Amino acid sequence: MCEFNHSKRVLLRLWRGLRFFALSFALLSLLACASSPPSNTSNICDIFDEKDDWYDDAAKSKKRWGSPIEVMMAIMKQESSFKDDAAPPRTKILWFIPGPRKSSAYGYAQAKDGTWDWYMKSAGRWSADRDDFDDAVDFIGWYNHQSYKRLGIKKTDAYRLYLAYHEGHGGFERKSYRKKSWLINVAKKVDRQSKRYGQQLKKCEKRLQSGGWWIF
Repeated sequence: MCEFNHSKRVLLRLWRGLRFFALSFALLSLLACASSPPSNTSNICDIFDEKDDWYDDAAKSKKRWGSPIEVMMAIMKQESSFKDDAAPPRTKILWFIPGPRKSSAYGYAQAKDGTWDWYMKSAGRWSADRDDFDDAVDFIGWYNHQSYKRLGIKKTDAYRLYLAYHEGHGGFERKSYRKKSWLINVAKKVDRQSKRYGQQLKKCEKRLQSGGWWIF
């Protein structure tokens, strides 16, 4: 009887250990899936099918700020390739010692500290985090809205919106981008990506709006 009780306790501890391991593995898998970039960033339908909360988040930002989903997503793709912890590379001290980063830009939207603080205060989103997609896409929509109000840039004009996003409103007003041919090329790239995303979204948005993830 004693041996039976001992074996029972051993099996029970083993079962609890296996259950804890299984739950831990499942949680880690979910976290990895939630933070990893989409597998196919060139197709907006594939992105929203893989990240099944992202469409709703982007649609909420569009409703709040009037910025088209394809424009916000094209800007985010250029800024971070949809990496939640994206940041500028560190400088090098004596060619090999990691130094400080060139700017405070961080997260999906590559928002700098000061601009993010402005957003939280202006939009009333004090708990917003740059490495959360819903906050980052709302930030891009908000910034595009500011560009529209201050600079008169149409919310469908991904080319000029990106220039204002990259250079800041003051830089755009000074036309600082004119001396940066590489930046003009990047803005054209963002504009092309926005147009592609827009065409793709027409094919799947009704399904996304209905939540019909199982319909293909």
